[in-house]
This record gives sequence, structure tokens and C-alpha cells, in this order.
Amino acid sequence: MRVRRAGPLATVQDLGRPGWQHLGVPVSGALDALALRLANLLVGNPEGAAALEVTLGGFEAEFTSDTRFAVVGPGGAARLNGVPVASWESHRAQPGDRLALGPTATREVIAVAGGVAVPEVLGSRSTYLRGGFGGFEGRALRAGDELPLGRPTGAPRGPVPGGLRPATGDPSPLRVVWGPQADRFTPEARAAFGAASYRVSERADRMGCVLEGPRLTHLGGADLVSEGIAPGSIQVPGDGLPLVLLADRPTVGGYTKIATVAGVDLPRLAQALPGAEVRFAPVTLWEARELWLWQEHAVARYRES
Repeated sequence: MRVRRAGPLATVQDLGRPGWQHLGVPVSGALDALALRLANLLVGNPEGAAALEVTLGGFEAEFTSDTRFAVVGPGGAARLNGVPVASWESHRAQPGDRLALGPTATREVIAVAGGVAVPEVLGSRSTYLRGGFGGFEGRALRAGDELPLGRPTGAPRGPVPGGLRPATGDPSPLRVVWGPQADRFTPEARAAFGAASYRVSERADRMGCVLEGPRLTHLGGADLVSEGIAPGSIQVPGDGLPLVLLADRPTVGGYTKIATVAGVDLPRLAQALPGAEVRFAPVTLWEARELWLWQEHAVARYRES
């Protein structure tokens, strides 16, 4: 497929490159991993096949072969040759057809049968923008880029069931598990963290997002000996503003972590672009695990359908 317009940010992503963090290489991968998995299942790909992650829309590509594609995400602004096409479903495209995503305040995933067949780097096709490797020449896509596609290997599936589609504009809090340094914050800070509303600031990208709202007070300072960072970790530097770390997060960090976003809610955080309001609700580790298992059970039922 040939990129005609790339929009503000479009990259090639898969489920990332785990196993290299001990050498300082971030995992990267799709910010909304569930959307990528479902988009790939729709077109008959393995769940981790490389696809396109499009931020804020404005993207257009031309198909140069007969293929099948799917657009997954809350935007719902996809058109094929100017005709609206439904998200969360697979569609047929012929040579010369053009797929366009209009402007939207979300992130969308475009999967194509066979996957985007750029070369693997350290076992993954994900783009790591800060490092300049992976994906298509280690960079964001540009108009004129020619993306190779792999050979289709599986049969497409029917539309994704409603239970696996996130509710648009879901106002419910993001569920979090208290972090390893939660006791390094005052009781008032912990209470504010669980009750206040925060806004995603302009300092937000694939590495993480700084939240604007009540400043959290430390006990004994914000710094610690650097240690590994899990996806969704919420660091709080000395300025007291939470920083949620995402796919391109560094492998280690030296700020106290008040909590970690439950894995089941990370896709919702991936759609929280600058200006979005977020709130947090602490849950236990076992509750977070149960939520994850229920989601995986639903994905498995769809995969086997």
C-alpha cells in the first residue's frame, strides 16, 4: 500500500520487542494493544502482526493489490473511495482503492491481511521513534512511502462483538494498583490521587503523559535508586505531577511510583490525548488480574469463533 497523506503521526507497530530491556531497549509496540490484536484477528492475521497506528487521523493510503483491511478504534471516520466504512469490521479493497481517516481526537489501528512486512529489528517490526529504528526506516510515515504487505495466512472474522469495543467517552475511573513506593506519599496525597480529576497535558507522547491536577506530596523526597518500569507505571517526580509511562517508556526510572494502571484499562489511557480528563480508582492486584482474565476470555471466544 502507498501512503498518500500521513497525518500528524502514523507509525508501523506490533506488540513490541520484549526481552531486550536489560540492554536498555524499550518494548515499544502499539499503545492500544487490544485494538491491534482485534484488528489483526478481523483480517485473519496472527494477533501480533504489524499494523499501522494513526494518531489524530488525517491519514490516506492507496491499495496496490487486492486485499482485506480493518480499522479499529473509537474514531469511526474511515472512508474507502469517499464512502464511509464501519470500524471494528473487515472490508475488501481492490488495487487503486483509497482508504482515508478523517481528523479525529483518537488513535486508530489499520490492519491489512498479511500484515505490514517491514524488516524485523530485534524480533519486532515496531517503530521506536526516539531510537530511530524498527518500523519503516525507524521513523513516522510520510507521503509517498510504499509499505510491503505479507502473504495472508488466515480467514477473516466477523465484526468484533460489542462487549470488546470500548465505550466512547467512558467517564469511569481508570483502575490502578498501588505502586511499590505508595508509602512514600502523604495520606493526603494518596487520598487526592484516588479522588481528584486530572487532565492530560500537552507533554504527552508514546513514551508517557504528564497529568495536570493536584500536586502529590512526597515523604522523604521523590528520588530513588533506578529500577525497572512496568507498563502503566505512574511516576511522581519532585514537582508532584503524575507521569504515566506507556509503550516507549524507558527501561528504568528513578522516581517514586504511586500506582500502576491495570492492564485492562491501558487501552483507554492510550486514547486519552491532550485535554482529556482522567480519574483513578485503586483496586487490589487480584481484582486487576480478574479483570484481565475476563477480557482475555472474551478475546479467546472471539478468536475461536
